[in-house]
Amino acid sequence: MKRIKKHNLVVGLLFAYTTGMYIYFFPKNSEMSTTEKWAIVAASYIILIILWFVMRGRDRLRSKREKELSDMQNNKQ
Repeated sequence: MKRIKKHNLVVGLLFAYTTGMYIYFFPKNSEMSTTEKWAIVAASYIILIILWFVMRGRDRLRSKREKELSDMQNNKQ
């Protein structure tokens, strides 16, 4: 069974939560203009994309560091 990577799971859950909140609350909010609503939606999704890239980079660095440590331990033996 293939394991779901943490950065995909976290960002996917946040994406679903954010979308659900927009679907539920935005039609009921009449205090904001349509442009403001869409600007907030776009900004939220851009933040999620940036978060995904940052978390993916951290996972890659972590796996690279673990590989280097295991290589160093194998060379000592």
